[in-house]
Amino acid sequence: MYDSAEIQTYEVDSVNKKRIAKNLKPFEPLYDSKDVAIVMDLFETKSYDEPFEPAENIKIVFTNTGHLIGSAAIHIRVLENGKEKTIAFSGDVGRYRSVLLQPPAPFPQSDYIILESTYGDKQHEVVFNNIEPLLKWIKKTCIEKKGKLIIPAFSVGRTQEVLYALNQLDLEKRLPEINYFVDSPLSLKATGVIKKYSELFNDRLQSVLKIDEDPFAFSKLKYVESVEDSKQLVQYNEPCVIISASGTADAGRVRHHIFSCIGENNHTILMVGYCGEESLGGQLLQGVKEIELMGDPCNVVAEIGALRSMSAHGDMDDLCQFISCQDPEKVKKVFLVHGEYEVQKKFVARLERKGFERVEIPVPHQEHVL
Repeated sequence: MYDSAEIQTYEVDSVNKKRIAKNLKPFEPLYDSKDVAIVMDLFETKSYDEPFEPAENIKIVFTNTGHLIGSAAIHIRVLENGKEKTIAFSGDVGRYRSVLLQPPAPFPQSDYIILESTYGDKQHEVVFNNIEPLLKWIKKTCIEKKGKLIIPAFSVGRTQEVLYALNQLDLEKRLPEINYFVDSPLSLKATGVIKKYSELFNDRLQSVLKIDEDPFAFSKLKYVESVEDSKQLVQYNEPCVIISASGTADAGRVRHHIFSCIGENNHTILMVGYCGEESLGGQLLQGVKEIELMGDPCNVVAEIGALRSMSAHGDMDDLCQFISCQDPEKVKKVFLVHGEYEVQKKFVARLERKGFERVEIPVPHQEHVL
């Protein structure tokens, strides 16, 4: 939320310069850091598998979904008029072969399940690391073409996965001798927090920690915190790798880096996660030749690449494994959310073959009486 407040302030300042020049009323951020400070005092922390009662006759337990550090499915048990109903909401489900995290945990038997379906019709490539394809992009862009490799990455999860891959290359003495920047204050904070919860790392990363106390750091890595330093980095002309939020390129500092590089063919924009079709990242992946960025039309000349195997969302096999802890005969209905309709229709058929006969794709504002 602090990061969102900063992004809003940063973006509003940039947009308002153009609005004022056109005699238009300036925008204001929706909220600022003072508002965030007030909200932070309202949070209460609960651990995984720790039942609690937020209100009378309602019991809740969080279970690990392996998507990000702290990500959780929510299992709700409600007693009303002498009858008990149970509802599970998956949130984002991670991968059972995650590079960093433990796999999703089983969750209690439920009457109703609300399940994400982002990759409900796809299977990720079976890739145990992303080191080689990432190294290929660095060499092609920064060494051969002498350009910048811009990597839009979410501050929590994806940035650490990219840094982990770069650190592995450094340990193997194969990391090219250029500068590597993380231009996101939240990424710095998030990486610090993630290091505190090493018990949530998978067995492979636990082994790495025995020989490398910080798997997300290496000598050529530099964090960019201030707005002024970020603006100077936009003007930086040496070959380098810049990792910046957001992962879909719809907000944050990465948009300024893309804006400065999109019109030259020696640079590369490398997407490393899921992007909706309407997002800037999604448009670039679809091969559009012109985009609107920072209020201006831009020709897409830079190379656009993708590391699709780096997604933190589980594919259809992961989602089926996640729900396999349930007895289909006891599940009254599964609701599919967080997915595109055509993807969801294919996933419905897959779930029906798994024995879940009552699967629904709800539309916005639809109500369902339990």
